[in-house]
Amino acid sequence: MRDFDVAALIAGQQPVVLRGLVRDWPLVRAGLTGADAAADYLKRFYQGAPVVGYAGPPQIHGRFFYDDSVTAMNFTATRVKLDAWLDRLLGTPQDEALYIGSTDLDTYLPGLRDANDLPATAFAGATPRASIWIGNHTVAATHYDMSNNVACCVAGRRRFTLFPPEQVANLYPGPLDPTPGGQAVSMVDPRAPDLARYPRFAEAQRAAQVFDLEPGDVLVYPALWWHNVEALDGFNILINYWWNDAPAFLDSPMNTLLHGLLSLRDRPDSEKQAWRALFDYYVFGPAERAGEHLPEAARGPLAPLDAPGARRLRAYLLQRLNR
Repeated sequence: MRDFDVAALIAGQQPVVLRGLVRDWPLVRAGLTGADAAADYLKRFYQGAPVVGYAGPPQIHGRFFYDDSVTAMNFTATRVKLDAWLDRLLGTPQDEALYIGSTDLDTYLPGLRDANDLPATAFAGATPRASIWIGNHTVAATHYDMSNNVACCVAGRRRFTLFPPEQVANLYPGPLDPTPGGQAVSMVDPRAPDLARYPRFAEAQRAAQVFDLEPGDVLVYPALWWHNVEALDGFNILINYWWNDAPAFLDSPMNTLLHGLLSLRDRPDSEKQAWRALFDYYVFGPAERAGEHLPEAARGPLAPLDAPGARRLRAYLLQRLNR
């Protein structure tokens, strides 16, 4: 496998495809032989712990999404044995959508990464989370992840349609809760967009980047890029790596967004603009700017954050929230 530097690719803030990078993985070679061979290879590592299996009826056309009420899902999720689910997947009529999503490799398939892994040097010391995704003709509706992503197409072909973060308003995000998979998804199906109902999506289409991946190809893209993922064959496997170039003690930005809805969104516009200036100063500007003119002992949470400082700030925030 040729060397590559994930951090350098992410620094470009654009998706990048590395053709054939993992084509020599044994699991990729098994998949090129056939779906049965790939499934048998996976079963060698499975220890029997239940995983979550998703199933959708023919009328969803493989797209895991909302029902007509947009308050519930158009699929079911159950705890299943992976080996039995693979047998069902290989034997089911192709109009039923079957999917195993975001299943931790080290927990559920220990040992598989011994011969099917990216080199640790690619991540410059970071420890990514590696997950496996398995299904038939399925579609993961357009969503974003809060982590950088390295997506390795292992078996079958996949089509990624990516949109940069600034297209969020043109993607018509759905509810924050519930969601099909943890993150808000676009209400628009890129395969058949209803531009009469979602006219701004035409602008998102112009900004979209589409990548068709063959087995062995790898797609690298930054955090917060929206992506629609379509499995193009009847049996598909993808392994992906998620990671952030940020200390583990940092809180989730989604918590900040939710608190912003609670505290800022419905204030008068003049106040919101003033708060925008404060956020630019304290949060979105240079990290050291807000405290650099103060004595070091007086900086408090304006000082560079470390794990103890994060705990103190979290406790202070919880105290304020509980008043």
